[in-house]
Amino acid sequence: MKLTFSLPFLKKPAPQTTSPVQQQAEQFAQGLTTVRDMIAPSAIEVDFDFIKIGSQYIRTFFVAGYPRFVTANWLSPLISFDHSLDVAMYIYPQESREILDNLRRKVGEMEATIQSDIKRGRVIDPSVQVALEDALELQQQLAKGAERFFQFGLYVSIPAPTLEELNQVSKQVESTLASLLIITKKATLQMEDGFKTTLPMSKDKLLITRNMDTTSLGTTFPFTTSELTANQGILYGINEHNDSLVIFDRFSLENANSVIFGKSGGGKSYLVKLEILRSLMFDTEVIVIDPENEYEELCRAVNGEYITFSFNAPAKINPFDLSQLSDSGENELGLKVLSLHGLFRVVMGKLTPEEDAVLDRAIILTYRQKGITQEPQSQLKEPPLVEDLYKVLVGMEETVAKGLSDRIERFIKGSMVGIIDQHSNVNIKNPFTVFSIRDLADELRPIAMYVLLDFVWTKIRRDLKKRLLIVDEAWYLMKYPDSANFLNSIAKRARKYFLGLTTITQDVEDFLAVDLGHSIVQNSSIQILLKQSAAAIDKIADLFYLSEGEKHLLLSADVGEGLFFAGPAHVAVRIIASPDEHLLITTKPSEILARKKAKTPAAEREETQPQLPAQSTLTPISLPQPQVETHDETPTPFQPVTQPRNQPIFTTVPVQETAPSEPTSASQPFKSTIEFRPVPPTTNLSK
Repeated sequence: MKLTFSLPFLKKPAPQTTSPVQQQAEQFAQGLTTVRDMIAPSAIEVDFDFIKIGSQYIRTFFVAGYPRFVTANWLSPLISFDHSLDVAMYIYPQESREILDNLRRKVGEMEATIQSDIKRGRVIDPSVQVALEDALELQQQLAKGAERFFQFGLYVSIPAPTLEELNQVSKQVESTLASLLIITKKATLQMEDGFKTTLPMSKDKLLITRNMDTTSLGTTFPFTTSELTANQGILYGINEHNDSLVIFDRFSLENANSVIFGKSGGGKSYLVKLEILRSLMFDTEVIVIDPENEYEELCRAVNGEYITFSFNAPAKINPFDLSQLSDSGENELGLKVLSLHGLFRVVMGKLTPEEDAVLDRAIILTYRQKGITQEPQSQLKEPPLVEDLYKVLVGMEETVAKGLSDRIERFIKGSMVGIIDQHSNVNIKNPFTVFSIRDLADELRPIAMYVLLDFVWTKIRRDLKKRLLIVDEAWYLMKYPDSANFLNSIAKRARKYFLGLTTITQDVEDFLAVDLGHSIVQNSSIQILLKQSAAAIDKIADLFYLSEGEKHLLLSADVGEGLFFAGPAHVAVRIIASPDEHLLITTKPSEILARKKAKTPAAEREETQPQLPAQSTLTPISLPQPQVETHDETPTPFQPVTQPRNQPIFTTVPVQETAPSEPTSASQPFKSTIEFRPVPPTTNLSK
């Protein structure tokens, strides 16, 4: 009998025929540009120890050795490395039964090795003893089910625009990992496979793994949330990563300096005024140099001292004032002479070495004519004025001296009279002092800021106290090398005098155009980056080593949002304020105008409330005015008149009145209970 089987897999496949229309469609598709064509690089060069894709160089490392003991988040130095890195982790779960069999065999081998060494009288190999202890502990944990077994692979790819930078960054990465006791190797002759391994395709082309249990594997995950929540300090805002509070004390770092960069309208002044308001509650003295009168309303509200520095203003500061410190151990007169050199370079412009030497002799002679020498006691005498220096230069009868006197003549009897040619009558005693220079022309602002900074610095060195010095629009000072150098010297020495210097600028290009701008940033433990413009983001990113995501965050940030750097940690922050704080510190013109026009709820309540009897009186709430000590040889300090505010922060509302039940004597007062309520905002307080 003949059996016939029909086996489909033995049949030859029928040839597929395509119609002419399909052939034409395929030919047409070959000529089209696909997505892969658009994203593919122009060329790929694979070398022994790097791969070049387009103009980008890439090198891949694999981890060959791990430390014996680690702590949680031990890979954080690699994740927070100051360069872009592609880090890939591969985890392969293993069957516990197979691992237990292998461990049993391995334990037997190591025990036999130890017994053999003991019988022969040899010293037991410590590495074998340690490995046996680890294997026994792991065997016990696997048998209990408390641990599972995995194989773990770790790979790092380093991109760089040039081969020199690639080699430099590679050495830094190797050093960073070596400090963690991690042994790395280059994927030599496998750079293409290494690059594919670190791509987000989940394909491990290298397959170089290490055995790990659950606990060890858990410590490799570096995804810990950055937090800046301390037990003390002031509230800056909300951490946008996890909605925790950003509470920080700037004086807890190695220095209390800070820099704030942001474009116009990004919320710089809003943040600084919020920090001022909250720092005042912790007995911090605050001094502000205000170029645009942005801090006037806040100063009036907290009963601070607002000093206008201009031609016709009563406040005057003499740049020749000395610190009058007799026990500082420093040459106070020499320091003042150097400071005056910087000031007059800003006033006169660039000086030749001959002009500088003549100016130095003239300044020393000016002090000597007032009886002031290197002797500390002589420095208590009345200091000279700029007019005295002018007379000395005129009296020297030298061509160079005559040219110098001509340059400062306008400050003595020309168009600039009233700026720096009178004795000081300002004495900082208030916890919150603001110096306004809005009424000065732009060319005079660097001079005024230099004089004010020198005056404040002299005050700070004379009296040690916790202080904040805030310099708004600091780019004015960075335009001149001498004023920039003076600001940089304050940043370097502020820590010795319990001072925190805050520099604020919206013109990042001018501030960072000189090396001194970089030095001020490096000497500031706190850096706050708010919304940035596209023109400045690249320079900011290079200076602060920002990732692409952080650059995008700063470009798309809303008002009051940005990055907060404090030492080695940084978070994305959103500045928040209470409604009452917002009323004081907002500089949005629409809100200010609406608040001036709108009728406050407090005024409406006062109209509807009955009038109190004549016997009761209300005592207004105000902060006590600071007591100013006057001496015969010191002029009376300038005291500005506190202007009435447009809208009160607190209002008094009678909530209960108790009249006497029966006639009493006239000496018995009428009793009234008064409640103090915060006035709610009348405008939209959203950002």
